[in-house]
Amino acid sequence: MLSKTAEYALRAVVFMGAREGQPASADVLSKGTKVPRRYLHHVLQDLVAAGLVRSRPGPGGGYVLALSVSEISILDVVNAVSPIERIRACPLGLKSHSQLCPLHSELDKAYAATEAAFQRVTIKKLLASTSQIVPLCEAE
Repeated sequence: MLSKTAEYALRAVVFMGAREGQPASADVLSKGTKVPRRYLHHVLQDLVAAGLVRSRPGPGGGYVLALSVSEISILDVVNAVSPIERIRACPLGLKSHSQLCPLHSELDKAYAATEAAFQRVTIKKLLASTSQIVPLCEAE
Protein backbone atom coordinates (compact mmCIF):
# COMPACT_ATOMS: atom_id res chain seq x y z
CA MET A 1 0.00 0.00 0.00
CA LEU A 2 2.81 2.42 0.81
CA SER A 3 5.28 3.40 -1.83
CA LYS A 4 8.93 2.52 -1.40
CA THR A 5 9.63 6.23 -1.05
CA ALA A 6 7.17 6.53 1.87
CA GLU A 7 8.71 3.46 3.55
CA TYR A 8 12.18 4.95 3.17
CA ALA A 9 11.02 8.31 4.52
CA LEU A 10 9.48 6.65 7.56
CA ARG A 11 12.70 4.75 8.23
CA ALA A 12 14.71 7.98 8.03
CA VAL A 13 12.35 9.92 10.32
CA VAL A 14 12.25 7.14 12.92
CA PHE A 15 16.05 6.91 12.81
CA MET A 16 16.43 10.67 13.32
CA GLY A 17 13.78 10.66 16.04
CA ALA A 18 15.71 8.04 17.98
CA ARG A 19 18.81 10.26 17.88
CA GLU A 20 17.14 13.10 19.81
CA GLY A 21 18.41 16.10 17.87
CA GLN A 22 21.84 14.72 17.03
CA PRO A 23 22.55 15.42 13.36
CA ALA A 24 22.98 12.35 11.17
CA SER A 25 24.89 12.53 7.91
CA ALA A 26 23.34 11.04 4.80
CA ASP A 27 25.89 8.21 5.02
CA VAL A 28 24.92 7.42 8.62
CA LEU A 29 21.23 7.58 7.71
CA SER A 30 21.74 5.35 4.70
CA LYS A 31 23.59 2.74 6.71
CA GLY A 32 21.20 2.90 9.66
CA THR A 33 18.04 2.66 7.57
CA LYS A 34 19.32 0.39 4.80
CA VAL A 35 18.14 2.94 2.23
CA PRO A 36 20.37 3.40 -0.83
CA ARG A 37 22.30 6.67 -0.42
CA ARG A 38 21.29 8.10 -3.79
CA TYR A 39 17.59 7.40 -3.20
CA LEU A 40 17.81 8.67 0.37
CA HIS A 41 19.07 12.04 -0.87
CA HIS A 42 15.81 12.61 -2.78
CA VAL A 43 13.72 11.46 0.18
CA LEU A 44 15.55 13.83 2.51
CA GLN A 45 15.04 16.73 0.10
CA ASP A 46 11.27 16.09 0.17
CA LEU A 47 11.27 15.89 3.98
CA VAL A 48 13.19 19.18 4.20
CA ALA A 49 10.80 20.85 1.72
CA ALA A 50 7.85 19.67 3.84
CA GLY A 51 9.38 21.22 6.97
CA LEU A 52 9.78 17.92 8.80
CA VAL A 53 13.58 17.79 8.60
CA ARG A 54 16.35 20.40 8.73
CA SER A 55 19.71 20.11 7.07
CA ARG A 56 22.77 21.40 8.93
CA PRO A 57 25.74 21.97 6.61
CA GLY A 58 29.39 21.68 7.56
CA PRO A 59 31.41 19.60 9.98
CA GLY A 60 29.20 18.02 12.62
CA GLY A 61 26.20 18.76 10.46
CA GLY A 62 23.68 16.45 8.92
CA TYR A 63 19.95 15.98 9.13
CA VAL A 64 17.71 16.42 12.18
CA LEU A 65 13.98 16.52 12.71
CA ALA A 66 12.57 20.04 12.51
CA LEU A 67 9.71 19.14 14.87
CA SER A 68 9.48 17.01 17.98
CA VAL A 69 8.63 13.34 17.56
CA SER A 70 5.29 14.01 19.29
CA GLU A 71 4.35 16.46 16.52
CA ILE A 72 5.07 14.22 13.53
CA SER A 73 2.62 11.53 12.49
CA ILE A 74 3.07 8.72 10.04
CA LEU A 75 0.64 10.59 7.77
CA ASP A 76 2.81 13.72 7.87
CA VAL A 77 5.78 11.73 6.62
CA VAL A 78 3.79 9.88 3.96
CA ASN A 79 2.21 13.11 2.72
CA ALA A 80 5.64 14.73 2.44
CA VAL A 81 6.94 12.20 -0.05
CA SER A 82 4.11 10.14 -1.56
CA PRO A 83 0.60 11.11 -0.45
CA ILE A 84 -2.19 8.56 -0.47
CA GLU A 85 -4.24 9.38 -3.54
CA ARG A 86 -7.88 9.75 -2.69
CA ILE A 87 -10.53 9.11 -5.34
CA ARG A 88 -12.45 12.33 -5.96
CA ALA A 89 -13.90 11.58 -9.39
CA CYS A 90 -14.41 8.54 -11.59
CA PRO A 91 -10.93 7.25 -12.45
CA LEU A 92 -12.30 6.05 -15.80
CA GLY A 93 -13.54 9.50 -16.72
CA LEU A 94 -17.07 8.22 -17.31
CA LYS A 95 -19.31 11.24 -17.78
CA SER A 96 -22.36 9.39 -16.46
CA HIS A 97 -20.62 8.94 -13.10
CA SER A 98 -21.43 12.27 -11.49
CA GLN A 99 -20.47 10.67 -8.19
CA LEU A 100 -18.27 7.73 -7.33
CA CYS A 101 -19.58 4.30 -8.21
CA PRO A 102 -19.91 1.77 -5.34
CA LEU A 103 -16.46 0.27 -6.06
CA HIS A 104 -14.57 3.54 -6.07
CA SER A 105 -16.59 4.88 -3.17
CA GLU A 106 -15.57 1.90 -1.02
CA LEU A 107 -11.95 2.17 -2.10
CA ASP A 108 -11.91 5.85 -1.18
CA LYS A 109 -13.40 5.04 2.24
CA ALA A 110 -10.56 2.60 2.80
CA TYR A 111 -8.01 5.26 1.79
CA ALA A 112 -9.68 7.72 4.20
CA ALA A 113 -9.52 5.15 7.01
CA THR A 114 -5.83 4.57 6.27
CA GLU A 115 -5.15 8.30 6.43
CA ALA A 116 -6.98 8.53 9.76
CA ALA A 117 -5.02 5.59 11.18
CA PHE A 118 -1.72 7.06 10.03
CA GLN A 119 -2.65 10.44 11.53
CA ARG A 120 -3.20 8.85 14.96
CA VAL A 121 0.31 7.36 15.17
CA THR A 122 3.15 9.71 16.00
CA ILE A 123 6.84 8.98 15.69
CA LYS A 124 6.99 9.31 19.48
CA LYS A 125 4.48 6.48 19.79
CA LEU A 126 6.59 4.28 17.54
CA LEU A 127 9.75 5.03 19.50
CA ALA A 128 8.01 4.53 22.87
CA SER A 129 6.69 1.11 21.93
CA THR A 130 7.26 -1.62 24.50
CA SER A 131 7.84 -4.16 21.76
CA GLN A 132 11.07 -6.09 22.13
CA ILE A 133 11.69 -5.46 18.45
CA VAL A 134 13.51 -2.15 18.11
CA PRO A 135 12.77 -0.27 14.87
CA LEU A 136 15.60 -0.44 12.33
CA CYS A 137 17.88 -2.49 14.56
CA GLU A 138 18.97 -6.06 14.06
CA ALA A 139 18.37 -8.34 17.04
CA GLU A 140 21.57 -9.17 18.85
